[in-house]
Amino acid sequence: MLFTNACIENKTKLQDIRVKNGLFAEIGTKLLPEAGENVTDLQGRLVLPPFIESHVHLDTCLTAGDPVWNRSGTLFEGIECWTKRKSKLNKADIRERVSRAVRMYADHGVQYIRTHVDVTDPSLLALETILELREELKNLMEIQVVAFPQEGILSYPNGRQLMRDAVSMGADAVGAIPHFEFTREYSVESLNFALNLAAEHELLVDVHCDEIDDEASRGLETLAARALELGLYDRVTASHTTAMHSYNNAYVLRLMRLLKMSRINFVANPLVNTHLQGRADTYPKRRGVTRVKELLSEGINVSFGHDDICDPWYPMGNGNLRDVVFMGLHVCQMMGYQDIMDSCRFITTNAARTLHVLDRYGIEPGKPGSFIVLDAKNYYEALNFNSPVLLSFKNGNCIRKLHSSECNIVSDR
Repeated sequence: MLFTNACIENKTKLQDIRVKNGLFAEIGTKLLPEAGENVTDLQGRLVLPPFIESHVHLDTCLTAGDPVWNRSGTLFEGIECWTKRKSKLNKADIRERVSRAVRMYADHGVQYIRTHVDVTDPSLLALETILELREELKNLMEIQVVAFPQEGILSYPNGRQLMRDAVSMGADAVGAIPHFEFTREYSVESLNFALNLAAEHELLVDVHCDEIDDEASRGLETLAARALELGLYDRVTASHTTAMHSYNNAYVLRLMRLLKMSRINFVANPLVNTHLQGRADTYPKRRGVTRVKELLSEGINVSFGHDDICDPWYPMGNGNLRDVVFMGLHVCQMMGYQDIMDSCRFITTNAARTLHVLDRYGIEPGKPGSFIVLDAKNYYEALNFNSPVLLSFKNGNCIRKLHSSECNIVSDR
């Protein structure tokens, strides 16, 4: 297949892309069609690597209001609502909701998802089901599964063993939730347990870290220190870190040194944390999103995630990561032209680094022929006008194509 006149990742010079045997074979200008090769003229449209969802909870998706609504809009009432919903879980319910959510994501150009699956459930039913779907849906979506202890590791009965069981079942990453543990001592011990478990099994780590407005919540320093000491480095991700929004600047100045040494990743969730945080404030109200600009300026990797789709923590969401980036740029005050042009990195290359898949991700000869085409000339335009994904190719196979009358792409055989 040959795709001509592509604007690859905002470059001003249009290029051609050849895909053969599921791989990018050649990228250049004025490539000549080979005998019998299908040629598609993209007419200057934007081509990006596939979008990546860095952080979502597929097991809870599409359950908002069932059995009750989160009326306070707080993280902790959301956890209470989900605890009630867990009693209704069955395999058919999970399969239907997760499959529907994955297809919503695919329609918006997403080909990778990291999902946190609640393992504070003695049956581990959600984990078992999503691990099955990880295999069944692999031609549409690559799914990474994090064993996530929603109600704590030490603060939930048999929490340690459930984490070990989740790893044995095939989880890709180990999670934790230190700010929800009963005590500071439990918080530190839970992080030590999680990172040692990951190191033992050579897994990734993704921790719900300090998702609270309390500036005394400082699990991040423990997480970074253990990542450094165990040599896990960029295999470790700190998600949310909303307490960092409230840390005093003198403490952050000292903390940054450790964060850079540890090389850990960060995931911000602008939609959900703007909704959840600051609930105890009168005025002024905190935005509640971590220090994205400051982390980036120190060379620390940050990606964005949706976090929740129509569930007890967030009553909206449709799998369109454009909404996540759009909100993130506003609340982080990153609205310069170049900031906007570069913001696709939060859901492409930065996210690939978070998921640890950079070795097989990107529009380069020899890498899998996975890419998307947006109906825009650059990402500024795509973001501003919510441009649709016209084409999505995964390993050289088309998994998303708008009807020709909708996209006006010229394709010749």
